[in-house]
Amino acid sequence: MNEIQLLTLLLSAIAGSVIGMVFFGGLWWTVYKGMASRYAALWFTGSLIVRVGVAVAGFYFIGRGDWRRLLACLCGFVLARVVVMRLTGSRLQHPASSSTGVHHAP
Repeated sequence: MNEIQLLTLLLSAIAGSVIGMVFFGGLWWTVYKGMASRYAALWFTGSLIVRVGVAVAGFYFIGRGDWRRLLACLCGFVLARVVVMRLTGSRLQHPASSSTGVHHAP
């Protein structure tokens, strides 16, 4: 594998992480805004269409028929999921940790 191919795979992984940040960040933002909206179904449906459209178009243009670029893009996408979950996880409260006093059996 030469330097140009390695650089191409690295750029594909970076592009995949950007796509993942948009996808999963958009998902977090949709849940945050949609739960307080009177039109939650419209928020969730519209967001799903936009996020999936961006992700599929991004994978299509980055992959260009090469499975190695597509795999690198997918790895970046999955890595972005981990990063977004870490960044937004502290802002979400797990239902089991709420102070309602109701405890559920394990």
